[in-house]
Amino acid sequence: MPSFRDTLERLQAPIYLATVAVAAFFAWTFAGAPGLERAINPALALMLYVTFLQVPVPALRAALKQGRFLLALLVTNFVAIPLLVWGLSFGLPDDGLVRFGVLLVLLAPCIDYVVTFAHMGKADARLLLASTPVLLVVQMLLLPVYLRAMLGQEAAALVQARPFVDAFVWLIALPLLLAACTQWWAARSGVGARIYAGLGWLPVPATALVLFVVVAAVVPQLEAASHAALRVLPVYMAFAVLAPVVAWRVAKLFKLEVSAVRAIAFSGSTRNSLVVLPLALAVPGAIPVLPAVIVAQTLVELVSELVYVKLLPKLR
Repeated sequence: MPSFRDTLERLQAPIYLATVAVAAFFAWTFAGAPGLERAINPALALMLYVTFLQVPVPALRAALKQGRFLLALLVTNFVAIPLLVWGLSFGLPDDGLVRFGVLLVLLAPCIDYVVTFAHMGKADARLLLASTPVLLVVQMLLLPVYLRAMLGQEAAALVQARPFVDAFVWLIALPLLLAACTQWWAARSGVGARIYAGLGWLPVPATALVLFVVVAAVVPQLEAASHAALRVLPVYMAFAVLAPVVAWRVAKLFKLEVSAVRAIAFSGSTRNSLVVLPLALAVPGAIPVLPAVIVAQTLVELVSELVYVKLLPKLR
């Protein structure tokens, strides 16, 4: 007889789609909720904590020794995907602020909920989790370089390091430390083991919570700059289709295990929108155009992830 956890995982796609629909209805009906965006990071931290619980922390040390995987991940995210983004940028409108927002979000690989979706999509989430510090540091170094090359010196100067560091501390380091402590407690205590087992059914509800908070918080911002958001949707949709194909092809060149190839496909397709949003908000004159442009990518990506978790496990 299927457990409650098995039932949740089997029904995750309809649960997430229903959550997005309810959140959008809430946002349009009640014009969102003031300050709801402040709940995004706590919700993400909870989602990542319960995801990290599913991955034995000692296994992360072994994952870090996978040099071929790390090289494939870096080539995908910082060579192949930027080339794809550069090609897609020719389809962007001739508006400096809009182009900056699109390039900012598409050039930054995700360091947070990609781990959750990779886990759900039968990818090797341990490898992605172990690689998040490297992804964070490299994108902090290369984002100004790529923006300078594609937009000019002034655009590169707008990128700041603090939001990236804050995201790593609160969304990666702290949840990972709490997960390690929980696993340690579960191995040494009957009470801890029962609590650990009970937390095992939370990844799907926690992910649904993130989807609700993000959609409910950002949909009202789309209305003020809907024209700008609509103009970039074709580029985002093209990226959502092409990025996993490009990432998959690059990963296959490195002759990796199929679960590692899936992990790279998820990484190449998933962008750091929730982390770069504070960067965009710090730009003078950013509101409402930059938030609308960036959250439009978030909405396209959330729908795309639901497709990836169904399709990528079928590829060999």
